[in-house]
Amino acid sequence: MQSIKLFSHVGSDGIMHLDIPVGITDKEVEVMVIYQQIEPSAAKKTEELGCPPGFFEQTYGSFQDDPMVIDYEGDFEIREEI
Repeated sequence: MQSIKLFSHVGSDGIMHLDIPVGITDKEVEVMVIYQQIEPSAAKKTEELGCPPGFFEQTYGSFQDDPMVIDYEGDFEIREEI
């Protein structure tokens, strides 16, 4: 059994069309569809995310005259190819 999660759009006719490539040909399959309507989420204010009021207004462009330069990023582990 395989499980595939995807997001789709229901048109104004109220019908959802699904085209799902499964890699199987000329076989019978059992399909179960479970759907849940997604409600648009309200954008959170920066204060709700933990930033103090006016944070971005006060800090935007603070490195404009003194840009950050990263001289050395360190040695990285050489991994085995997959």
